[in-house]
Amino acid sequence: MQRHYGLDWLRIGAFAILILYHVGMVFVPWDFHAKLPGAWWVAVPMMASNPWRLSLLFVVSGYASRALLTRNKVPWRFARQRSLRLLVPLIFGIVVIVPVQPWVELSEKYGYAAGFGHFWMHDYFRFAVVGPLFLPAWNHLWFVAYLWVYTLALALGAAVLPGVATRALQAGFAWMMRGPALLMVPIAWLVLVNFALFPGGRETHALADDWVAHFSYFPAFLFGFALACAPHTLAALVARWKASAAIAVAAYLLVAGIEIRWPGSTMPHPWGIVFSLARAVEGWTAVAALIGYADGHWNRDHRWRPMLTEAVFPFYLIHQSLIVLIAFWLRPLALPGWANFALLVVATVAGCWGFYLGGRAIGPLRPLIGLRRHASRRTHVDPRPALM
Repeated sequence: MQRHYGLDWLRIGAFAILILYHVGMVFVPWDFHAKLPGAWWVAVPMMASNPWRLSLLFVVSGYASRALLTRNKVPWRFARQRSLRLLVPLIFGIVVIVPVQPWVELSEKYGYAAGFGHFWMHDYFRFAVVGPLFLPAWNHLWFVAYLWVYTLALALGAAVLPGVATRALQAGFAWMMRGPALLMVPIAWLVLVNFALFPGGRETHALADDWVAHFSYFPAFLFGFALACAPHTLAALVARWKASAAIAVAAYLLVAGIEIRWPGSTMPHPWGIVFSLARAVEGWTAVAALIGYADGHWNRDHRWRPMLTEAVFPFYLIHQSLIVLIAFWLRPLALPGWANFALLVVATVAGCWGFYLGGRAIGPLRPLIGLRRHASRRTHVDPRPALM
């Protein structure tokens, strides 16, 4: 399998949007670890990516997993490689990177008076509830934990299923995922999850009880895995990207209109149902449009791609802690909203680059921030698929 540069660019773009999205979380009425004065309307542009950004990342990760599993030849070797690549930075993140987030949240919202050093030494590793928070926590790193669990499930399936069964499943996917079913089946599944299987359910990111997330993201991960060996499905996505994009934009406009008319959760019946249905439609058609466009227009290399691809994981590890800490420092200054936003974006991006470049240059730190232990020519010309 050759590297798909278009999906690399999608992954880079999705994480760039994620940084802006989490900056936006500081200003919207939704719950977040740190807050600055904002306005309800900030949620409207955030909803342009909210329904699809995580599903897209799981699809891309599933696609890359197919190449990695093929290259490692045996499932246990694939599972070992992915466990080392994901668990080491996850544990490092929980121990070192994440703690500032609950400290800021407890200090701002619940009157926690001790400094960060005391909090980290005495309260963070209690394995108990401190205020309303169970500590230690993985916060935004839940994505890494879920990706690891899905990877193990994939390796287990590859180990126990006979070859004839896997070939039949792949053939069934290729047969089903073409034509209108390519959009209708995933949308129907999302509607089933949200309205029939778990009505009123919300994602918890706690792994054990997060069935809404698992029933949404694990199928997306498997879709990407199957897509890697389904050229006709990929061609169908390319052929229909304009139609998919048009549907996604129309669905978003409906979502935005309802949010503007009834901000927050104040929408009356039946508009709440319409809102959820439109989000499901936007959620999948945007993914389909982006993959189709990326394959048709972005599947080419560039001298910046290897570094940006490598930088994505370190950026992801550190970005939310930077946002929360910087917002905490900005709050006493009482700056205008536009100044807070600009400073947050600039300082967060600068901090992410510093974290990546500094960690990349120090050999023992590389595995801790999600990089391969030794730098190689692949930093400049990397033929392997990108995967967290």
